[in-house]
Amino acid sequence: MKIKKEIREWGIMITLFGALYFTGYYKDVAGFLQRMILETRLLQPNIIDDENKVADYQFTLMDESGQQVDFSSFRGKTVFLNFWATWCPPCIAEMPDINALHDEVKGKNIDFVMISLDDDFNTAKAFKTKKNYTFPVYTLVSKRPDVFANQSIPTTFVIAPDGKIIAEKSGMAKYNTEDFRNFLITTSKNETLVY
Repeated sequence: MKIKKEIREWGIMITLFGALYFTGYYKDVAGFLQRMILETRLLQPNIIDDENKVADYQFTLMDESGQQVDFSSFRGKTVFLNFWATWCPPCIAEMPDINALHDEVKGKNIDFVMISLDDDFNTAKAFKTKKNYTFPVYTLVSKRPDVFANQSIPTTFVIAPDGKIIAEKSGMAKYNTEDFRNFLITTSKNETLVY
């Protein structure tokens, strides 16, 4: 009797996980659970105090309209640079928070460069539209510079107007906090960096 009950419970779990996997909803469920973890604010970006960690602006992107964009066009501004993909649950988990941050600091000399690593850029554009995100998305046209090369996604860098990389995070993080917003705004004004 006990064995039948365990077999039935395992059968239900396998069926549930199989249905989530084959319908594609597992990414949404995993993203939701990871968003709950983000709300604890335990995962924060790492502020870097290294004068030698400098951005490389020598690469090219394509924007949502199909236009090529030289990354050097962002020089002189604070840049929130994020590498992500639609198939990555931690990326999906942090997107609502990043979008809220984008909306709160818009117009303050801060550019968001959200680079999709999806094989098909149309997938990323459709995802953005479906979720009603307002930040711009890009895809790589040329090789990613070594300073931004990282095997894990999401990976985020914050670049100061003078070209120094001042924050970095591999993996998901909670970005839309008062402290981090103030950090970005202060950086964009070329004031003394305090975080």
